[in-house]
Amino acid sequence: MSAGRVLARVSVVPALLVVAWLAVSLPLLLAGIFRPVPAIALFAAAAAAVLWFGLRAPHEETDEARPVSWWAAGGVLAVGVVFLVFQIVMNAEQIIVRRDPASYVQFATWLKDHGSLPIPQMRWAFGGGDPALRYDSPAFYQRGDDVVPQFMAGLPLILALGGWIAGTHGMLLMAPLLGACAVVAFGGLTARLVGPNWAPLGAAALALSLPMLWVSRSTYSELPALVLLLGGLALLHDARRRQVRTQAFLAGLAFGLIVLVRIDALRDVLPVVVFAGLLMGCARRTGWPLGLGLLAGAGAGLVEGFVLSRPYLKYLHASLNPLLLMATALVGATLLMVVALRWDVTGRRLRHAGAAVARGRLPDAAAVLTVLVVVAFAARPLFQTVRREPRNADDRLNVHFIEQVQRINHLPIDGTRQYSELSYHWVVWYIGVPAALLAAFGAALLVRRLLRGRSPEWVLPFAVLAWTTVTTLLRPAITPDHPWASRRLIAVVIPGMLLLALWAAAWGLRRVRRVGYGPRAVRAFAAGTAVLVLAPIVIMSAGYMVARTEQGEVAAVRGMCERIGPGRSVVIVERATADRFSQVVRGMCGLPTARTVPDAGPGDVARVVRKIYDAGRRPVVIGGEAANVTPYGQAVHVLELRTRQDQRTLTRGPTGTWGLTVNVWMAVPDRP
Repeated sequence: MSAGRVLARVSVVPALLVVAWLAVSLPLLLAGIFRPVPAIALFAAAAAAVLWFGLRAPHEETDEARPVSWWAAGGVLAVGVVFLVFQIVMNAEQIIVRRDPASYVQFATWLKDHGSLPIPQMRWAFGGGDPALRYDSPAFYQRGDDVVPQFMAGLPLILALGGWIAGTHGMLLMAPLLGACAVVAFGGLTARLVGPNWAPLGAAALALSLPMLWVSRSTYSELPALVLLLGGLALLHDARRRQVRTQAFLAGLAFGLIVLVRIDALRDVLPVVVFAGLLMGCARRTGWPLGLGLLAGAGAGLVEGFVLSRPYLKYLHASLNPLLLMATALVGATLLMVVALRWDVTGRRLRHAGAAVARGRLPDAAAVLTVLVVVAFAARPLFQTVRREPRNADDRLNVHFIEQVQRINHLPIDGTRQYSELSYHWVVWYIGVPAALLAAFGAALLVRRLLRGRSPEWVLPFAVLAWTTVTTLLRPAITPDHPWASRRLIAVVIPGMLLLALWAAAWGLRRVRRVGYGPRAVRAFAAGTAVLVLAPIVIMSAGYMVARTEQGEVAAVRGMCERIGPGRSVVIVERATADRFSQVVRGMCGLPTARTVPDAGPGDVARVVRKIYDAGRRPVVIGGEAANVTPYGQAVHVLELRTRQDQRTLTRGPTGTWGLTVNVWMAVPDRP
């Protein structure tokens, strides 16, 4: 097997396997029978079929005109393996709910053990419930007699597989594995769009970037989304070149299933809708399969969202409803475009118009406009300060959080600040000025080439990268502390800008050769470019690269569960502990758990304790300090954790970590 075939196949296999797993696990979850035996049996069959149809086309080289050396293929694989091993060593253990990674782990823990949604509140264990009790916590909504997880089910379904294999640590290790798959997939896409010899540099640049290091140490939804996006682009590149319909369908399915992982991916795949319409209108074999695959994948994501994650979608309605309307309108407009292109009269006119654009001055104007857009983003802080007034309780908590970070960072106190005007500067922090300038230059050149009908393999990748980058930088829609906010960039923006930077570097190298410089000058140019790209990335990442965070949480929680003991009904009487541990105790300890309402007093807790005893169970009261539980019995220290957490910065890149201490105390009340 040639090096090109190895690289081409290995770089799309992760996306194909994720597609196969989500395709079989979602129906099982919707049916309430997501269990190991049926899921793994169906996955084995689905994976065999998907790999057969996704890889059966000949892949002798990544590109026939550019043979792939074993150095290039081996370099990408080596970067992926080293990244995987290093990230396993540095892997975080975020299972105590403070931010999204632990929420995903607790969601997946419930799926692993129970295989169905929603989560029952188990009010019977508290004597039928009580007005002084609630059952919700951050990322877990209380709806009627159930608890509903906040997020889309795509990532928890993947994590549950790791949980079946190796328990909680197996779920946590899915993050480095998915990260390594994304790195290899990016190397494969770089080989296809830039050139095989640039693939190892592309894989290394992404792997060494701080956002990639950070996001692949914890269970973030951006990881499977990135694997599906990069794999989908690579699959479609191969499908269009060889006109293989099954590959086009699988590429569309990969794009669509990103919605099952991240609902805001609806925005990211809108260019795929238009591109599929263009292929259909031009009577290309891959058009309809691509569109059908996209429809099936996105439809599956929307079904899961409205059936199992409706409270989450309701929470996002202010941004989700316009996005759904936009997507619906775009689908309708695309269908009209298909009809217009297929109809002889309008089709000829549209093709003549396209030819006129290619011959005119519009390509040059578009290149200039691209540079002006980049300049505008860079200068945005000079003329805009983005603020957001709080509209609900969650927004007010976010305002309070930003004020706390501002105090620590010695910044003016204004909790309504969103710092979105710095979004382009965020990117420059992480990839460096040389790569950012190369990306801007590459984007301008590519716009010009595409409008002149050249580099057709870049049409969809550039459309997805440009559309998502611009919309993300305009409105990141995320709490702006770093490295947290960098997760918004790693899904598309940073890989896209690195890809454009490498393309610009490859263009420059070809120019050097054409001018007539010898091999020594060419090698010097290539080496200098690699240093310019990698050095700022490594300098930025160096402080975080060897910093371990969120360690010891698994052992601490297991010890807490053992000390609480079986057959207990747990009442949490302190807010921060209830936020962090309600679902942890319910899911990982397997105990019915409730929290007291804000105005509940000792008398309310005593009433609840009596009802628990009457129900034939033993009550346990827990809190974050001994003083929280001593009114109800002897305080016992059941969890003490001292570890490190991510730094939180607002106006500069993160350079280190902060300390984190977590304590849990419990008391066992006597029967009244």
